[in-house]
Amino acid sequence: MPHIHIKSFKTLAFPARYDDIEFAFMATNLDHNDEHLIATKAQGKDFFLLVKDVKEKKLLKSDKISRPSSTYLVKKALLAYADASGCKKLESNVNDDEQNIHLVKNSALKTIHYFAECFPTGKEVRIEVGFGSGRHLLHQAKKNPDILFIGIEIHRPSIDQMIKQINIQKLDNVMLLDYDARLFLELVPSNTVGRIYVHFPVPWDKKPHRRVISETFIKESIRVLMPDGRLELRTDSDNYYDYAFQTFNTLNYMHIEIFKNRDISVKSKYEERWRRQEKNIYDIILHNKEKSPELEDPGSFDFPAEKYDMAKLKELNGTTHRFKGGFIHFERLYKTNDDRYLFRLSMGAFERPEHLYLLIGKDELNYFPSAPIRSKGNLKAHKILRGLLHG
Repeated sequence: MPHIHIKSFKTLAFPARYDDIEFAFMATNLDHNDEHLIATKAQGKDFFLLVKDVKEKKLLKSDKISRPSSTYLVKKALLAYADASGCKKLESNVNDDEQNIHLVKNSALKTIHYFAECFPTGKEVRIEVGFGSGRHLLHQAKKNPDILFIGIEIHRPSIDQMIKQINIQKLDNVMLLDYDARLFLELVPSNTVGRIYVHFPVPWDKKPHRRVISETFIKESIRVLMPDGRLELRTDSDNYYDYAFQTFNTLNYMHIEIFKNRDISVKSKYEERWRRQEKNIYDIILHNKEKSPELEDPGSFDFPAEKYDMAKLKELNGTTHRFKGGFIHFERLYKTNDDRYLFRLSMGAFERPEHLYLLIGKDELNYFPSAPIRSKGNLKAHKILRGLLHG
């Protein structure tokens, strides 16, 4: 990821602006005062830049939790801060090249809140989880112009490559999302999706809890699939195939097809390599045969309008609070230059927690830069969080 090594860190007089980049405030880690977060806005995107000590120099990069999908915006913000503050650059992998002409238009890339607030309806939707190189997603989108395809991916270079291809090929039926697919499904209205593709997911042999396929994921897939819709898993891993087959078998009712070394119309570059190596490719296709109830409104992320006990924040710092099905972990506490506090949190369901920030003033409390998605696990954690802050 883009980063700059600087000789020494220099602060700005916040709030500040350099060219079209805004720097709202800075927050310093109370346990490690060599770590700072700089609240940044670029092209309407709010995120943090991170500064920390690395041996005898400072590292300036984007914060992992809040960083935008656009690498170009991150590079622009890093250069803007270094130039505005007068920090001496020692090493950098950031250039000041103009944005790639095929990335200037990135209307296909949506935020999770776009889908949460107004999920697209009116036509069949198909979802691909982890589209990688994008060969399959592009093939399907060109073949089915009347169907809307949503591609989900967390690998930033793959997202940029897909944006380029969408613009070059002038496709208007593809939307992209940089997010956890397991959480995303909880937002999708029932009975709206024709197919869900999960092609060659990471096996996670040593961390099976991180796998996309799980009993919960399969049940959510059945809920969002329209009758006769399909969930299609394709894997080259014997271990993942065995695990997935056992997981599908936990359903009370199912209609599945299983194929070994099935030939399909478009193959990824990795599949082509595996076939040359005579490696087995497995398909498990779940056919949905039921209509699911409509998705209920799970609630909101409101906080009471009252004063907060700042001393209690320090007591919560570093603590973990478990509840049935999930947890809240107060990872780090920061203090801002304008005497507010910022908590870095992990919260939600054990198998798919959300990582976010909580900005706290004497009379304010808000998630920053935005609220978590309205999943059942997150809302349950939110209610417990309110109790911890006010209890």
